[in-house]
Amino acid sequence: LALNPWDVVLCISGTIISCENAIVVVVIFYTPAFRAPMFLLIGSLATADLLAGLGLILHFAFVYFIPSEVVSLLTVGLLVTSFTASVGSLLTITIDRYLSLYNALTYYSERTVTRTYIMLILTWGASICYGLLPVVGWNCLKEPSACSIVKPLTKSHLIILSASFLLVFAAMLQLYVQICRIVCRHAHQIAVQRHLLASSHYVTTRKGMATLAVILGTFASCWLPFAVYGLLGDYSYPALYTYATLLPATYNSMLNPVIYAFRNQEIQKVLWAVCCGCFSSALPFRSRSPSDV
Repeated sequence: LALNPWDVVLCISGTIISCENAIVVVVIFYTPAFRAPMFLLIGSLATADLLAGLGLILHFAFVYFIPSEVVSLLTVGLLVTSFTASVGSLLTITIDRYLSLYNALTYYSERTVTRTYIMLILTWGASICYGLLPVVGWNCLKEPSACSIVKPLTKSHLIILSASFLLVFAAMLQLYVQICRIVCRHAHQIAVQRHLLASSHYVTTRKGMATLAVILGTFASCWLPFAVYGLLGDYSYPALYTYATLLPATYNSMLNPVIYAFRNQEIQKVLWAVCCGCFSSALPFRSRSPSDV
């Protein structure tokens, strides 16, 4: 096959994604202090994005060096699983943040740990099921007219995936609106109790809303173009449109470590300790809630 520059860009993106998220996975896995629910969810997100990056690399390698329908189905299944798990992990993080504010008094309990494991099992179970569909026969290899904009996925399969992504975005938007209301109310109550100036309340509220805007804006700008095109596009459309919408979707996995992991102060401490050569698994940490992450 002639080398497609878009495939090269996707492969490079996959390499960057893999390196970033591998750091997060290693830090969380080898640090016993990172066993709290919020770190488990961040680890799930990093694992999904790591698999997505590896899937992009493997897809490029197999398409151009070991062309095979079976291998193509496996790599596409891996990509579907990993990207679905990534989006699902973003939703679980949002739910966890909301519950940490809504049920602040009971958040640090065994019930939270159990709920976290249930959300992870459901997220990865659904993602694996989505990814296995092309492998077990739901593909368009024998019927090209049933193909979607992403071969060998069928049009109906991609519609389900795109609709799922849109539903996740709608759920995240609703939850973050509720989070914003709770944060604004808490900031106002603290300002009143401590007799603080109205400007301090405004600064706190503005900072919180800016963080939420970055989170939602990043997810929307990365995934919405591909999700909408997946619903409206057709296999007969130029492949350029597919690449132009799929590439930003991969950038979400590139930005997730920056937004959810590298901004976390505890993870920053471990990374700085590793860079300085003084890593210790018993590093002291201050207990933080997911809303601080």
